[in-house]
Amino acid sequence: MKIAIVLFEGFDELDAIAPYEVFENAHEEGADVTATLCTIDDLAEVTASHGLQVRTDHQLVDLSPDLVLVPGGQWGARGETGAWAEAERGTFPETIARLFDEGVSVAGVCTGGMLLARAGITDGRPAITHASAVDDLRRSGAEVVDARVVDDGDLVTAGGVTSGLDLAFHLLRREFGDEIADAVADRMEYEPRGPVYSEPTQNHRSQ
Repeated sequence: MKIAIVLFEGFDELDAIAPYEVFENAHEEGADVTATLCTIDDLAEVTASHGLQVRTDHQLVDLSPDLVLVPGGQWGARGETGAWAEAERGTFPETIARLFDEGVSVAGVCTGGMLLARAGITDGRPAITHASAVDDLRRSGAEVVDARVVDDGDLVTAGGVTSGLDLAFHLLRREFGDEIADAVADRMEYEPRGPVYSEPTQNHRSQ
């Protein structure tokens, strides 16, 4: 399973780095999963919301992911960087929407869910985001679910910041089973939290 974690100026550090570490630890435990930090724009370095500078050698266009993970960050600030700025600029949600239409699954951590909403992916579907943006998510047309992780098959969303850990562990358990997920949890000394909302038997994509 190839996972692309897409960074942008003003992304929240933990939204992206926490799932990255979970997936990379799973790889070391034997799971067929790789996580790649990438950007949509041709940027050699991205500055996160708390000032962490991250170098990346990859652009999303050059990857062929099975799943794209979108972090949030700075949505409420309505500033020149962060998820709100990317939503307003348009390139980010347009790119994610195109990949989703091509069959790539998506995941949103924190207000990364709002970028998925701007892409039209959450319309009429169960989803969650950071508590500060829940009203925005509801107004966008999503079916807001009060859960830490919401699994709607090819669309998985999580609440604020630390819930990205729980989203990553849920995906590990779903895709690779309890043994891998438990081994990574033991290695990271983390006990995944819930609740998790999941509708595994329904047909998730519109026909």
